Amino acid sequence: MGLGWAGEGLGSSGKNRRVCHAAARLEMGSLWEEFNRLGTEMIVTKAGRRMFPTFQVKLSGLDPLADYVLLMDFIPLDDKRYRYAFHSSSWLAAGRADPAAPGRVHFHPDSPAKGAQWMRQIVSFDKLKLTNNLLDDNGHIILNSMHRYQPRFHVVFVDPRRDSERFAHQNFKSFSFPETQFMAVTAYQNHRITQLKIASNPFAKGFRDGDPEPWCGVPAGSLLGAMPRARTTALPPQHEKQEKGAPRSQGALVTTAPPQPAPPSFPELPTSPFQPLTCPTGVYMGGKPRALPYPLPTFPPLSTYSTTTTPHFGYGQQ
Repeated sequence: MGLGWAGEGLGSSGKNRRVCHAAARLEMGSLWEEFNRLGTEMIVTKAGRRMFPTFQVKLSGLDPLADYVLLMDFIPLDDKRYRYAFHSSSWLAAGRADPAAPGRVHFHPDSPAKGAQWMRQIVSFDKLKLTNNLLDDNGHIILNSMHRYQPRFHVVFVDPRRDSERFAHQNFKSFSFPETQFMAVTAYQNHRITQLKIASNPFAKGFRDGDPEPWCGVPAGSLLGAMPRARTTALPPQHEKQEKGAPRSQGALVTTAPPQPAPPSFPELPTSPFQPLTCPTGVYMGGKPRALPYPLPTFPPLSTYSTTTTPHFGYGQQ
């Protein structure tokens, strides 16, 4: 009984003993802190964009033989919409928040797995993508641009008991790290964020090698920086066709351009009628629909947040 999970019943926090001692350490904490000091921005696109820095944690305190599901969700930090003031390099409130996007959770693709597997190595959510497409059917996290969000991480114990729903509130533990909060944007606003992402992202090597002073304010993935340079060599002169009836100069040749083949024509594809997506309550919408293992806790409405302070999310908050 020395270990927290070596027995049935509840721990001191009212949680199942298989989750009450679970602990999560944020990886790349110094990099997250550096971004947070500048005001982290995350790109959202219609097709979905991965986060950088990637959310990674190291777990401990799990039952090595028990099954766990790991998932993430994102909650708004306040009820405001923001705009970036370039003259002061700061974010300003620009009114009330847009209607909340459909709430979604992202399951780690290895879920469920034994506690020993989760604790063996760093858990990375590198497949998670952010989108601003309200009709997304790929299971990406839907966020509103120019709104602030706090990522949350959940460890859910897969209770084998038949009446496990009765103990749903006891079988999970949630973690939030204040340094991971960010502003959702469609293009980077703060040029310092752009430079820091290029300097620290291993996939941005082409930007570092090609242009020492990156473009600022250009949407991520833009081809502006990759456009070919203008042609510097002159093209060979083209001979003009002599008009009919014009005097022909001695030694002049009449050249005509070869006929160009007509471009192929393709039949127009029929437009499929729009059919709204339907999904029963409690089922995760995504590429692989799956039922939620347990209902997540409800949160206070946004109106309860004051206009001067934002809610504090501490480690292990539920």
